[in-house]
Amino acid sequence: MVKKLMKSIREYKTPSILTSVFVFFEVVLEVLIPYLMSYLIDSLENNFNMSVVIKLGVILCVMALLSLLFGFLSGSFCAKASSGFSKNLRYDMFSKIQTFSFSNIDKYSPAGLVTRLTTDINFVQNAYQMIIRTAIRAPIMLILALTLTFTINVTMALILLVASPLLVVGLYFILKNVHPIFRRVVKEYDDMNRTVQENVRAARVVKSYVREDYEVKKFEKVSDLIYKDNTSARKILAFTSPLMQFIMYACMILVAWFGAEIIVNSGGSSLDTGQLSALFTYIMQILMSLMMLSFILVSTTIARPSAERIIEILDEKPTIVNCENSITKVKNGDVDFENVSFSYTGDISKLCLKDINLHIKTGQVIGILGNTGSSKTTLISLIPRLYDATMGSVYVGGKNVKEYDLETLRDSVAVVLQKNVLFSGTITENLKWGNKDASMEEIKHACKVACADEFIEKMPDKYDTYIEEGGTNVSGGQKQRLCIARALLKKPKILILDDSTSAVDTKTDTLIRQSFKQELPKTTKIIISQRVSSIQDADLIIIMESGKILQTGTHSELLKTSELYKDLYESQNKKRRKSNAKDKE
Repeated sequence: MVKKLMKSIREYKTPSILTSVFVFFEVVLEVLIPYLMSYLIDSLENNFNMSVVIKLGVILCVMALLSLLFGFLSGSFCAKASSGFSKNLRYDMFSKIQTFSFSNIDKYSPAGLVTRLTTDINFVQNAYQMIIRTAIRAPIMLILALTLTFTINVTMALILLVASPLLVVGLYFILKNVHPIFRRVVKEYDDMNRTVQENVRAARVVKSYVREDYEVKKFEKVSDLIYKDNTSARKILAFTSPLMQFIMYACMILVAWFGAEIIVNSGGSSLDTGQLSALFTYIMQILMSLMMLSFILVSTTIARPSAERIIEILDEKPTIVNCENSITKVKNGDVDFENVSFSYTGDISKLCLKDINLHIKTGQVIGILGNTGSSKTTLISLIPRLYDATMGSVYVGGKNVKEYDLETLRDSVAVVLQKNVLFSGTITENLKWGNKDASMEEIKHACKVACADEFIEKMPDKYDTYIEEGGTNVSGGQKQRLCIARALLKKPKILILDDSTSAVDTKTDTLIRQSFKQELPKTTKIIISQRVSSIQDADLIIIMESGKILQTGTHSELLKTSELYKDLYESQNKKRRKSNAKDKE
């Protein structure tokens, strides 16, 4: 896990190494200062020599200033290294997510991915910051201070050797109980993010049903859960400080007791006042080193579940990838399904599509009709290879879709969904998602074909009108027409409209289809619709039910052979006639 995370350090290896180097020099000076201070105290007590005092004083001042400088440099490089590491890690995760197929994305909730890219990375960044600075500082200080303690007095050093394992054992049991709680907390953050996202997205629904209080209680519930678990974990961690304080003061009392006894009994020959003073400092340094190590353990304990979740994303293998020597040109808009069956889980006992055989020629208009849940959208998702068929093969332009370069295939297939997405930015910026190099003339022509020009021209800023996030400042019908225009700018060989004119009136719907017929004669057009009027002019109409093709034929043929189609057509026509009669009245 650590090895995989370290790949994201990259150009920040140098600041990371320099952090450790400067920390090393800072610690060496901090440990040597008490040692020299003991000589200074002894020289003041015994044979006072002003030149020696001045010399030692100057050396101590220089060492203190250098220690301060090294501390500043280590802190500066540490900030750069840890921030850079988190930046790269966030980039690596986001880049990896972009390679995911729909089946990969289906495994993770949007809220979970957001938590991984924010909260989890922050935890890992904090742990890395502790590792490159404190994890170097603590062991070096511990070793050097313990070594110098032994050089001063072995008995005093043994007191620390006995006390240290007690602290380590205590910390082990504390951290062992904390880790499972933090694993639970990161998942609770997912739930909280999910609650917030749902509430923001469905703000209109929440307000129209007056469910604000319910949403507040739902958020409060998950927030309280995080509070309780965090509090529980922090309460356990709170034992770290008193444990540390107890052992530290116990050591100081023992050193003071035995140190005073040694000084009195030996007359200062085995231990003097300056050395005892240095010992007190080393006790603090040794125990503070152990305390810092405990902080590192706490930080890594908190970060470990987050790191595991990050690695889970980085290790995820896209289920759809380019094959070797992939084809980079789509010949035409022919589409063929040969014995195609599909399951989202890959389990053949849970097939969404069953034994689909379909042959579509370039330029044909295909209408697909079916009840909700009949797998119409699933069928068309296999054409641009958003999913791979579980059984059978899908062909575009006479070639298996698995043989194409993904970018080439998806550039040749434009899909407009019923609930398509507009991004924050101007209308022009949104439309250029279809073709980033499109000229203004091409943009206006695409909007004319999609019947979007009529409302764009009425806007104050026209094509420079700013679209809010999610397209909240345009109507559903306007959004759909803009999405159709965006798809047309791709100049696709296959155009798929998945109920994408549902929010458009029948007159505009007819105008759009007429424009397609005139402007896109060689483009294969697949239209999924609940309105018979939207597909009755199609070359072939497909009726689907429970993942199977129930019937196929033209409008006139299905009126004769399909009771389902006939009933649907007559019921919709009856509603239309009633609506027209009311309008005349």
